[in-house]
Amino acid sequence: MRSECPNCSSGALETFYKVPRVPVHSVLLLKDQREARSFPTGSIALGYCGVCGFIGNKAFDGSLLNYSREYEETQGFSPTFNRFHERLARDLIERHDLHGKRVIEIGCGKGDFLNMVCALGDNTGIGFDPSYIPERDSGAGEGRATFVQDFYSEAYADRVADFVCCKMTLEHIPNTGAFIRTVRRALDAQPEALVFFQIPDTRRVLGEGAFWDVYYEHCSYFSPESLDVLFRRAGFRPLRTWTDYDDQYLMIEAVPDAPDHDRLPDLTELRSLVDRFAGTIQGVLTDWRSRLAAWRDRGERVVLWGGGSKAVAFVTTLGVGDEIACAVDINPYKHGSFLAGTGHPVVGPDALIADPPDRVIVMNPVYMEEIRRSLDERGLRPALEPITEYA
Repeated sequence: MRSECPNCSSGALETFYKVPRVPVHSVLLLKDQREARSFPTGSIALGYCGVCGFIGNKAFDGSLLNYSREYEETQGFSPTFNRFHERLARDLIERHDLHGKRVIEIGCGKGDFLNMVCALGDNTGIGFDPSYIPERDSGAGEGRATFVQDFYSEAYADRVADFVCCKMTLEHIPNTGAFIRTVRRALDAQPEALVFFQIPDTRRVLGEGAFWDVYYEHCSYFSPESLDVLFRRAGFRPLRTWTDYDDQYLMIEAVPDAPDHDRLPDLTELRSLVDRFAGTIQGVLTDWRSRLAAWRDRGERVVLWGGGSKAVAFVTTLGVGDEIACAVDINPYKHGSFLAGTGHPVVGPDALIADPPDRVIVMNPVYMEEIRRSLDERGLRPALEPITEYA
């Protein structure tokens, strides 16, 4: 069990939420139901640092993880997400004059965002990710980007960049302070470089009681307060911190500077959110179990829309069985797979035509209208239940 905060190295992590026996991976493609049901598990013990506001899984064991080609994290099959992705890319390019520049993306996934930034700004790029699959590359980067199927580390510190991008990756890294210092050292000779990081906003998770957004791969959770401390101590000067995508994503832009260990945040609001989550989460879980049992007892067919990490966290935290028929996902690579831990099948939207659901639990309400249109096109009129409605 970790006790010292990896973010600021000066605070102790105070446990406030535990979940035993959760799948150590949520989006690995599991094509065998028995394998899915017997998938390796670990424990979650979220701890809060009273010095910088960082939250991390004290029980995290990185040796249990296997980031590989079977890691299916992409959101690129959603028109809603793609519009956001392009808007973000264009905004970064325009505000920072990213034209003809050298770009590095840490945790590039299947390469969609790096290809977009390279194509839109006539940039060149290098992406790092063990789950990158060359044959899945859309070619949208027009040859401007190259990819390394590996984790970014000191071994690649000689790769120069004007812009370093890291989206939805820092939350997977346990030793956050050491990692950001690695990124900073690589920029010692590039004082004009800009870094951009995107992670889930933990304030929303705490405020909504969003237990479905707490899963094993996410060992590190950030608020603006803890993010500011992390970057300043590592030798960055934050330029801007903001949220986007219905306030789900927390963003930071920063430039190299001298380390600042003196500035500490006001954690009054964050502490209140942690205490509220700790005090109400068991009631939230009980309410969800009761609701699902009531729908099942009335003979209603209930499905989840979204077959990724949120779905796995939802069903495994609640101990769900036949209350849920299946998970629906628009990503065709997930069709025919099974959710880790419970073995619920993952199907495409067309599978609902033959066996229509009575209720659809929407795992991410930002996709409500997209989901509604997809159901309408198939002549389906189930009740839509945005998961946050009951938080």
